[in-house]
Amino acid sequence: MYDIDMTLASRYIPALHARNIKVICYFSAGSYENYRSDAHLFPPSALGAVLDGWPDERWIDTSNPTVRSIMKSRMEYAKQIGCDGVDPDNVDGYSNTYKASDTTFTLTYATQLEYNKWIATTAHSLGLTVLLKNNLAQVKELEPYFDGAVNEQCVDYKECEYLLPFVKAGKAVFGVEYNWSEATSGSMCGVATGLGFDWLLKDLDLGP
Repeated sequence: MYDIDMTLASRYIPALHARNIKVICYFSAGSYENYRSDAHLFPPSALGAVLDGWPDERWIDTSNPTVRSIMKSRMEYAKQIGCDGVDPDNVDGYSNTYKASDTTFTLTYATQLEYNKWIATTAHSLGLTVLLKNNLAQVKELEPYFDGAVNEQCVDYKECEYLLPFVKAGKAVFGVEYNWSEATSGSMCGVATGLGFDWLLKDLDLGP
């Protein structure tokens, strides 16, 4: 399985499919990115605070009908170009720090749960596999709706046990760590594989 940014995936999908490799296409389902081709479609009222550490991104009002139309269009595009599934990112906005004074909307546990279920249901209606990205606090409630999970740094943060409902349900858990050297990667892999996960060690800065 390859997880590729949806805007780049079309150039790789044919060759990967020829090798019987599944392709999961990444897109941000919970944030506005000012460099995306559909950025102009987001209504200003749906844009919230800047994501910590990501100056080109802003949290979005996930209940906004236009936002949901944009996200559905993204998943339809994923289906059109041959993605086998999607990796919707930033689906845990309610748990991240954002200034309520910067927005006209509020992200809560309940609104996040409803939105994530909508994302999963919409993906499935298009025949796409859908993976839950991070959002460990809602795993137990969302596992029935998602086909697996993608996580960042659960070994580093010592929180991998939250993902076990997926394993117990016979679903795959994929993930990545960033803060491990080659010398210590063995211990990271031992933890991940011991739990039945499929894990990678990557550089956080992927470059231009």
